[in-house]
Amino acid sequence: MEGLGRRIGLSLKGGEIVALTGPLGAGKTVFTRGVARSLGIEEAIVSPTFTIVQEYDGSLKMTHIDLYRIASDEEFEEMGGEDMLYTDGVCLIEWPGIIGNMLPKERTISVLIEVNEDLSRTVRIERK
Repeated sequence: MEGLGRRIGLSLKGGEIVALTGPLGAGKTVFTRGVARSLGIEEAIVSPTFTIVQEYDGSLKMTHIDLYRIASDEEFEEMGGEDMLYTDGVCLIEWPGIIGNMLPKERTISVLIEVNEDLSRTVRIERK
């Protein structure tokens, strides 16, 4: 997952949102770590489940958002979330379905991770 994140990260120019969907333990944060490494970010990348948002400086600013504990798009808006979606950097969002209607389709890359019975991963990537 980290290698795939690195490859996707190398294609990012800024302004993109990467929407990461998959069950707990699927590798969303590991994928994010790969994107971070491709942007020259060497800090530890951990899931921001409790802090909700982590920001990192690299060749592009990277915002990592985990919406697992957010109840609705209204709650995301109240915390200033919409501003995080419109930056010159890149924004990676775990559990994006919570704010699905807020995601700008023309700038969003959807990454769907499925965990197979043998614990391998099947990943579908859709770029608009």
